[in-house]
Amino acid sequence: MNTHGLRLRPLGIDTQQEYVIYMRRDCHVCRAEGFEARTRVEVGLREQRIIATLNVVHSELLASGEASLSTSAWRALDAVSGDTISVAHAPTLDSLSAMRSKIYGHRLDAPAFDSIVGDVAAGRYSDLHIAAFLSACAGGRIDLQETIDLTRAMVDVGERIDWGRTPIADKHCVGGLPGNRTSPIVVAIAAAAGLTMPKTSSRAITSPAGTADVMETLTRVDLDLPAMRRVVEREGGCLVWGGALALSPADDVLIRVERPLNLDSDAQLVASVLSKKIAAGATHALIDMPVGPTAKVRSEEAAQRLQALLEQVAAAHGLQLRVLRTHGSQPVGRGVGPALEAHDVLAVLRGAAAAPVDLRMRALVLAGELLEFCSHSIPGTGRSEAWRLLDSGAAWVKFQAICEAQGGLREPGVAPLREPVTAERAGYVCGIDSRRLAQLAKLAGAPVALTAGLELHVQLGDDVQRGMPLFTLHAEAPGELAYAKHYLATHPVITLADKVTP
Repeated sequence: MNTHGLRLRPLGIDTQQEYVIYMRRDCHVCRAEGFEARTRVEVGLREQRIIATLNVVHSELLASGEASLSTSAWRALDAVSGDTISVAHAPTLDSLSAMRSKIYGHRLDAPAFDSIVGDVAAGRYSDLHIAAFLSACAGGRIDLQETIDLTRAMVDVGERIDWGRTPIADKHCVGGLPGNRTSPIVVAIAAAAGLTMPKTSSRAITSPAGTADVMETLTRVDLDLPAMRRVVEREGGCLVWGGALALSPADDVLIRVERPLNLDSDAQLVASVLSKKIAAGATHALIDMPVGPTAKVRSEEAAQRLQALLEQVAAAHGLQLRVLRTHGSQPVGRGVGPALEAHDVLAVLRGAAAAPVDLRMRALVLAGELLEFCSHSIPGTGRSEAWRLLDSGAAWVKFQAICEAQGGLREPGVAPLREPVTAERAGYVCGIDSRRLAQLAKLAGAPVALTAGLELHVQLGDDVQRGMPLFTLHAEAPGELAYAKHYLATHPVITLADKVTP
């Protein structure tokens, strides 16, 4: 390690979790060490060490003898302005040879996955390395045993909760269906029934909203483990962001790179979902698998393949798992986007007359299945029990209590910009492209802009007249609204067909 340091100057550059260091091309450290842009370097401050990617500055943004760090690297080193850091070449990572072996199509054993996942979780991999690993594992290039080993490695690098009792319930949707925000309703019903359900959720990967994004519009979700445990012990359930916990931390890093790649392979999906369930102490996990022509799982063949993989990997880890295949032909509810989906959730829990019927019924089916799966209800009675808890207001009372325990319940916001999209002719709705709909909501700003997205006004089979609103775009910035409209001009999301007259 060189003995001549560089003074830190804050620039406030956000690279999410990737650690980046900024140095002048002509600084003495760059010149002496022969550093070039994208070099991986070890940065030291007091007793802390991180591996960061070098970005070279060719301007007066930094003075001679100065360096800066991305905000995540700054936090990791607990740095303050003016601190002196040392910089040297990063140590060789043995796991990169295993990663390259996978790129060339070779199988990896458990120690190889342990090595790769350990380095990912420790921040030693650049985004480029992570993208290469994810790509090498996509497209069916990981077999069953490799998926089991990857899942175990992801569990082992983080903390694992033991609740000291059983059953511990959990529920997850494999995704691909906009607006399918059943988890908050299911957790409220299950906790009201007396089950223990510590629900951890990811933020959106390829969708306009994840459960954590939706719940963030209602309450605090970035709880640490002690706070999460207090909420669950007090109320029987929680709805928190898994990224704020040390449960399967490598998964959060992988998800961050998956998002811009729009990549979500079966093996990675299974390892991601199950590692979080196992680490959170779940004993019983219910998986909602929507199947439809534009959903994530498009065919019965794909559903059978994914279900078998989920069941086999879960069994290898001692997790009881049940897969429920559901209809995935169209979005659920009306809102698509964090705040819009939160409005739908609240309407169902409050028993509002205008609450989306499809979201309500889907949540009741899942909650009833979970109550029976966890042996709380005898077979055939779970749905009626879930119905009673929802209609009596018990689930709404429990949801409020969970939110208060997490930091307080608040009403979700509404986007300042709203523009309806109308039917250009009369007909009936014969198709809704869920993938394009999700992309449209993302272009409008979701999930980063919490109130952005779209609100659906029609479902499959509905009759429409020319000029009737099909959906309303919601945005927080004019540029995002214009961007979404530009996409819509060449990518229609709703198909109309002529009415058949007898």
